[in-house]
Amino acid sequence: MQKNNHTIKKGFVRLLGNERYQAVSIPLFAIVLSLLAGAVVILALGKNPLVAYQNLLQGSGILPKATYAGHKSMLTDFMSFMNAWTPMLFASLAVAVALRAGLFNIGVSGQMLVAGFVTTLLVGYSDLPAPVAKPLVLICGIISGALVGALIGWMKEKFNINEVVSSIMINYIAQYVISFFINTYYVNPVSRQSNPVSKASRLTLMDTTVGDLKMDIPLGIILAIIIAIAVKFLLDRTTFGYELKSVGTSRNAAKYAGIKVGRSMVMAFVVSGALAGLAGVTYYLGYFGSIQPKVLASTGFDSIAVSLLANSNPIGIIFSSFLITVISKGSTYMNSASGLESEIASVITGVILLFSACGAFIRYKVKSMKEELKESEERGNR
Repeated sequence: MQKNNHTIKKGFVRLLGNERYQAVSIPLFAIVLSLLAGAVVILALGKNPLVAYQNLLQGSGILPKATYAGHKSMLTDFMSFMNAWTPMLFASLAVAVALRAGLFNIGVSGQMLVAGFVTTLLVGYSDLPAPVAKPLVLICGIISGALVGALIGWMKEKFNINEVVSSIMINYIAQYVISFFINTYYVNPVSRQSNPVSKASRLTLMDTTVGDLKMDIPLGIILAIIIAIAVKFLLDRTTFGYELKSVGTSRNAAKYAGIKVGRSMVMAFVVSGALAGLAGVTYYLGYFGSIQPKVLASTGFDSIAVSLLANSNPIGIIFSSFLITVISKGSTYMNSASGLESEIASVITGVILLFSACGAFIRYKVKSMKEELKESEERGNR
């Protein structure tokens, strides 16, 4: 029995013990555990987990389906997937910036909604031509999201109001106030959502003919990847990033070192809110062309799992957001092809969040195993 335990510990240390690669190996281990847990749930429902996971990939345009409707193909599915991936990437970067400063921005969905609504009114319902409207959509989204983030950061710095509480409250305030205005002034009588934005202001080229295919082309995905790289540089290579990391590690030590802790927290939320604003406009004026009243986008909450899974690393977020979007986007096809409820995708995402949150514990256990094995080897050499 002891020999088996020794072998298991040795295997874990060999797999996860290299500290240089733990930022990658531990999240990958969490993903594998999550998929295994999801497979158990799917088996309990009497379905084949391999087929279910294949359906997720097919629904996202990564694997081909058996048949396609007219003017559709694997490529059109993948472009639709990228359309959903864009706001997820921006939202996850928003969470990561706040986490770097030791803050938890759970209000990304509310910031997305405010940015989407304000930009819809200012630009989406205007007659501006596309070359003017599309850049203005991005600018309005950044400013709107940054202002909401600044409010949360200011309340944290000025009154020490917990950012989780204030951001949740702003979520609800934005949700119901904006719903009131939509239902009163801007509701579409057919869809019961807000009136659709103009084609010129939309960040997705809808039903674009390419050969014999009709696809939705997201204009924001390249920008999202560029901004992920820029955020990586900002956090790792600038004074601002160093100050955020110092504040996130120890506010007392950062204050002793001369860093203005309050200002850093406010600026962290300003940047986080600006990124959430970009998520909002690529969601409400890109992926969707309207706003559904009394509903907060699940993207803002799923982005927490994405950021935790990537250890708040902007480059890692590119890959983790890709994975989570595959799960959420492919769930509809999984439902129709396998008969599994699409909520199973949310269960898998939740399990990923759970195991990702255990990353520090896994790192601690691996370190303890390394020390135990080292002591055992030293005793054996005596």
